[in-house]
Amino acid sequence: MGNKTLLPFPDTGGGPQGELSEINALFHRLNNQLGIILANAELLEAKLNDQSSQARAGQIVSSTVDAISTAQDIRARAKICSAD
Repeated sequence: MGNKTLLPFPDTGGGPQGELSEINALFHRLNNQLGIILANAELLEAKLNDQSSQARAGQIVSSTVDAISTAQDIRARAKICSAD
């Protein structure tokens, strides 16, 4: 995919709270991206006529929903670990 530059975060002041803020920003971006994938996969699934293509689009939809759930679980666990 080539070289990717990390996007800058606003100055969070460092320390654990700053790191948690950066993690939250990353999860927010990830959820936005997954939401776009989900919406487009659902539109594609609705527009396709043959069952084979609809099934493939349906797999994208269900996998994206699983990815969103996994991201939420990781975020929740990261908050618990940072509280310790």
